[in-house]
Amino acid sequence: MAQKLVAPPTVVAALPLLALVLWAATAAAQNCGCASDQCCSKYWYCGTGEDYCGAGCQSGPCDVPATNNVSVASIVTPAFFDALLAQAAASCEANGFYTRDAFLAAAGYYPAFGRTGSVDDSKREIAAFFGNANHETIKFCYINEIDGPSKNYCDPNNTQWPCQAGKGYYGRGPLQISWNYNYGPAGQSIGFDGLGDPDAVARSALVAFRSALWYWMNNVHGVVVSGQGFGATIRAINGALECDGKNPDSVNNRVAYYKQFCQDFGVDPGSNLTC
Repeated sequence: MAQKLVAPPTVVAALPLLALVLWAATAAAQNCGCASDQCCSKYWYCGTGEDYCGAGCQSGPCDVPATNNVSVASIVTPAFFDALLAQAAASCEANGFYTRDAFLAAAGYYPAFGRTGSVDDSKREIAAFFGNANHETIKFCYINEIDGPSKNYCDPNNTQWPCQAGKGYYGRGPLQISWNYNYGPAGQSIGFDGLGDPDAVARSALVAFRSALWYWMNNVHGVVVSGQGFGATIRAINGALECDGKNPDSVNNRVAYYKQFCQDFGVDPGSNLTC
């Protein structure tokens, strides 16, 4: 299963859902405590410039690209999502866990997801998300990383997000978020104790999808909207273990899923598919 190796830098559709988004943004501003002319970065630092106001900016004068009028729900149809879940056997750990409603609710917290650029760009981003998620979860069979508790995903040098004794920061959810420096800020952004209770990601489909989309929007969305191709999404998610010839089978597996979902959505997959 994937390991998220992106270290931190040094330094919403229905009306009720929109209200929750606005509430979350207000809470983030309060937690970060930045001056009005500063951005609260994805890692909860105050400042200006791309590191603070770019991808993952929590509040303040964030540099947020304009969104289009695409409905994510119209692309991720019940038929499409049911086909995803139908891949998993009844004995799978995730049987009955992931739901379309949870995904759409989670996507509502990230209004730029699948709604940046052209309609085809939107379809490609959504296909890329599910292409990677299909690989990470082994066709939506798993919530937790296989043999995850036996693996040590703790960076002891990260003092901002210190590991807690007895807690495992192994992969969980659709993109198998892992490492203390991802669980900490993801939890703070979403509203759960990422360091003290990483299992929260595996208990709620909504938290699982929100965590996956938090990671996506902070680390992957930018390479999608800049037109770098699907291969760049693989590098952003698990490049240290798969790209540059390290695990071509995994790369090819992700690409195959992505191409299939692009076909389902009626869009060309584009170029630069591998890493």
